[in-house]
Amino acid sequence: MKHSDEYVQLMESHGLKATANRIVVIKALDKAKRPMTMAELEESILTIDKSGVFRALMLFKTHHLVHAIDDGGAVRYELCRSTKEDVDEDEHPHFHCEACGKIFCLRDIPMPDVKLPKGFRIRSVGCLVKGLCPECAGKR
Repeated sequence: MKHSDEYVQLMESHGLKATANRIVVIKALDKAKRPMTMAELEESILTIDKSGVFRALMLFKTHHLVHAIDDGGAVRYELCRSTKEDVDEDEHPHFHCEACGKIFCLRDIPMPDVKLPKGFRIRSVGCLVKGLCPECAGKR
């Protein structure tokens, strides 16, 4: 995405009003091309205070506009390509490199099918694979 109109359309498809601050946060996530921590987002967005970025992310998460990936040390956020506010059509596994700390999207790998016992209901599924990325594995 490159134009504000596309960000506005994406937010509206998720049932959100497109405010200037929300567009700035979405642009930062889209530009990053990788999941970002709250601290990384704050560093890249100098025009919005910490609480404004946090509020936007929490609202985006509720409306399935971002994925929240917990790597065991920090939560990282990435723009979701889903077109609906009530379901995440863009769930995919992620890879966490234990050497360099980078998170990689594994968009072409399907999410594992989780069968729960009777009475349980799935709201979301997260899959984080840990190991060494190709660059770090080549150094060892």
